[in-house]
Amino acid sequence: MADEVEKSLAFHEMGLDDRLLKAIASQGWRNPTLIQERAIPLALEGKDLLARARTGSGKTAAFVIPIIQRILDGKQAAKEQAVKALVLTPSKELCSQAYKNTVALSSCCSREVRCLDVSGTTDITSQRPMLMEKPDVVIGTPSRVLAHIQGGNLELQDSLEMLVMDEADLVFSFGYEKDIKTLLGHLPKIYQAFLMSATLSEDVQALKKLILHNPVTLKLEESQLPESDRLTQYHINCEEGDKFLIIYTLLKLRLVRGKTILFVNTIDRCYRLKLFLEQFSIPACVLNSELPVSSRCHIVNQFNQGLYNLVIATDESALDAEDSGGKEKTGKAKKKAKRFKKKKDKEYGVSRGIDFQFVSNVINFDFPTQVDSYIHRVGRTARGDSQGTALSLISAKELSLLEQAEAALSGDTDNPVIKPYRFKMEEIEGFRYRAKDALRSVTKTSVREARLKEIRSEILNSEKLKSYFEDNPRDLQVLRHDKALAASKVKPHMKNVPEYLMPPSMKSNSSVITKRPQHVQGGRREQKRHMKRKEDPLRSFKYKQGER
Repeated sequence: MADEVEKSLAFHEMGLDDRLLKAIASQGWRNPTLIQERAIPLALEGKDLLARARTGSGKTAAFVIPIIQRILDGKQAAKEQAVKALVLTPSKELCSQAYKNTVALSSCCSREVRCLDVSGTTDITSQRPMLMEKPDVVIGTPSRVLAHIQGGNLELQDSLEMLVMDEADLVFSFGYEKDIKTLLGHLPKIYQAFLMSATLSEDVQALKKLILHNPVTLKLEESQLPESDRLTQYHINCEEGDKFLIIYTLLKLRLVRGKTILFVNTIDRCYRLKLFLEQFSIPACVLNSELPVSSRCHIVNQFNQGLYNLVIATDESALDAEDSGGKEKTGKAKKKAKRFKKKKDKEYGVSRGIDFQFVSNVINFDFPTQVDSYIHRVGRTARGDSQGTALSLISAKELSLLEQAEAALSGDTDNPVIKPYRFKMEEIEGFRYRAKDALRSVTKTSVREARLKEIRSEILNSEKLKSYFEDNPRDLQVLRHDKALAASKVKPHMKNVPEYLMPPSMKSNSSVITKRPQHVQGGRREQKRHMKRKEDPLRSFKYKQGER
């Protein structure tokens, strides 16, 4: 073990520029991760790379660092400013994250290395002036970059030297196959390329043939998820209706502590769960494909800053499931599905690649339909050297999906990876009537109204207030996304936990129990009458016999 530590390569031994080393140190990175240690030296040698590493392993820095280093090296002999690197990611959230990492790692050489993120909802023509300045690094989704090329805003044929495809296993599943093939026709014949992926799927192999030239394949010998000493995985078998009861008691009794992400499979389910939790004064913000991209990125940033402790997110793989999950729709249902389908953003992705920071828990309220989705969801916690917990609520219909995930993760070992959580349902039976009462008030109409209200609110924040927030950036920090959506008034007693409902094992936890206020004898009217009499000197005057 000691020999392996001695052989590991440090950042200062990779031949990196001092300005880049200073920026790396400012991020608090002492030593490179395994993927960074293997990939950076090979990339600096000019080799094409196909790298598979689990989520949260530092793949973004593994390609950003060599890009910045090569741009700095080329600046000495460069005759004119030109776009040298193109970074493609399947979602706008990933573009934003890659942009922030690039800006952070080039902070000490920002004059020499300029970066531009062209993803987003702004009009293509408004980004034209910035592209005319020819930034060194351009980041965007394949469709957006292709639109700029076809619009004459971006020219890569003569200048591009490096191409990166991040989260390559998602590119085809997001519908970019045609865009990628068209885009490659606008690139030079010779360039260095990196494919970064959490899995080596058939789509990745197809991209490898299209993009890479004699690549070095880095398939790191590590598990798909963090080790059990850092990531603990549990599941609870329950009825579908009991999921709401369990999540209510877990959150209200503070059995789940720290920053938490709740994953659901559909957008309606997302708002249904939020409205349910609002009945108990449990604040949460939602993340889904219908929200504007600026709002989504702002929510992720505020969550990372600690403004929210609970986020309810729809998994992007559920976009197709929500559209094609049902059978043929007719009449109003078909028109409704078509209306909501227009609002969805195909470039939305939260469960994969996004660097949610300091997440203590991931809860699968709905179990994912694919093993890869489970890996990416659970990978939002226990990132780096931190610890985390993953909990999945499993109904009878989802047992087969759990078995598939268990078989893929456990391999040849007999010990289960996703262990059963010993949850005593009988101890929370007292909360059942409250959960049913709250769930009864969350109707289809209220979900639809909440869904539309949230979209209108976020569009207002995103568009109409954009110029205001540019002039007043501090006010943007105050903007919250976890406000209540329920039109009906929340019953005040529901936010409290009376002592008689507490499980016997938790009655010692006085911080959860809400005691009833003691009423003064006589009631409010008697109190007011007494106070008035006390304040009136004529009525409060007392004569004592013998006084003169």
